[in-house]
Amino acid sequence: MTKAAFIAKVAAKTKLSKAQAEKTINSIVDVLKDALKKGDKLSLVGFGTFSVAKRKARNGRNPRTGKSMKIAAKKVPKFSASPLFRKMVK
Repeated sequence: MTKAAFIAKVAAKTKLSKAQAEKTINSIVDVLKDALKKGDKLSLVGFGTFSVAKRKARNGRNPRTGKSMKIAAKKVPKFSASPLFRKMVK
């Protein structure tokens, strides 16, 4: 599903205009990004939890040349689906 299709479905379900639905969705995404940037967790009961995970530095291999290289440590976004949401998707 594309973002445009998602906006259209949200607009239809909430009886908002597409512009209002897009503004709302963009606001939600911005709040999520800001929370993760600060290192906070965002839990949505019945859906899941968004958090930041730390990935350790590790050795990798360039697939083109086969040469070893060091991959730096970094933080990555993580999503854990709630048990209820996992059961619903099955």
